[in-house]
Amino acid sequence: MKKLFWFGCLGLFLFEIANVYFIMPMPGSQRMNSIDTAYFLYKWRWIFRGLFALLIVLGLFRSNWKRKWVPVIPLLLLASVIYMANFKMAADAMFKQTGQLVTVPADQNKVDSNRLVIGVSINGKAKAYPIQFLGYHHQVQDVVGGKNVLVTYCTVCRTGRVFEPLVNGKKETFRLVGMDHFNAMLEDAGTKSWWQQATGRAITGKLKGQQLPEVFSTQTTLAKWLTLNPVSEIMQADSTFIKSYSKTTKYEDGTSRDKLTGTDTLSWKDKSWIIGIKSNGMAKAYDWNQLKKEKLIQDKLGNTSLLLLLAGDNKSFFAFESSDQKATLQNDTLTIGNKYFAINGKGIDTAFNLKPVVAYQEFWHSWKTFNPHTMKY
Repeated sequence: MKKLFWFGCLGLFLFEIANVYFIMPMPGSQRMNSIDTAYFLYKWRWIFRGLFALLIVLGLFRSNWKRKWVPVIPLLLLASVIYMANFKMAADAMFKQTGQLVTVPADQNKVDSNRLVIGVSINGKAKAYPIQFLGYHHQVQDVVGGKNVLVTYCTVCRTGRVFEPLVNGKKETFRLVGMDHFNAMLEDAGTKSWWQQATGRAITGKLKGQQLPEVFSTQTTLAKWLTLNPVSEIMQADSTFIKSYSKTTKYEDGTSRDKLTGTDTLSWKDKSWIIGIKSNGMAKAYDWNQLKKEKLIQDKLGNTSLLLLLAGDNKSFFAFESSDQKATLQNDTLTIGNKYFAINGKGIDTAFNLKPVVAYQEFWHSWKTFNPHTMKY
């Protein structure tokens, strides 16, 4: 019977470690294709726990312990492991959701205008979500222009994505559950499927293979966003998490050297910045250092002619479909032929606007992982 006790303790110990290992950034875990194994362990976690707990109870009370304190030591160790795995190392315990999302107009804003934001404009309504806050929460749900949006960000991949939180046509809520290949994973409340933040695709669970509808978004400084969208509202800090928000300044400007979220200033390294663009089933990556140097890149992706622009603040970027005509950029004014455009593609002396293209600033390791057939500019 003592063997049952020790087997139950060891089994529960290994299970709790494995339940966290596969979905958190631990040595080797994020480079394995083990998401289905992780989901299996998580889905049946109470069965595993119940089975090992039963073995522990049987071995504990049906054995003759000469030294009564002997089983106390492994039980205390096991209790500490269970507590750490479920209340300290769990993703949604480490990165809590905001209690109440507050957005205010520009004249009430308290966010530094130099901070980066993910901007969304729908049906004439605009809102900006500072990466300073998104980087901690990983996701917030809101309504913009009458449309429900799920605004997400993963600091380990440097990926900002906005989706409609629709599962099988119905609005759904999500929670942060962990990560896969260094990318945040969200779990929907209804089916408990796990969704990849970088792609909006369900990667395991009942809805595996389904896709969340993406919403067009732009990454700029708050100052540039408000110049282009002066009546926008801005997400404000939740006072509960002020200390957590204060750690992102070096992350945003690329001076952090943290192993998971830091930046490599050289080009085409795992932690180098790129701009990723997808069109007609193809993907291409553009070196951030080259974009900073050139400010304007004209290229073709398949049959689509592209313009990639960097604003004068060296932080805000935009991409558009365009013609093959030569384009120039000066003082954030784009010139194509005899037509002039604001840097967001809006015609200045013409009713014609350029068609925007979704472009993502991302770590190179993330882009090539989720776009394995990407080309490099």
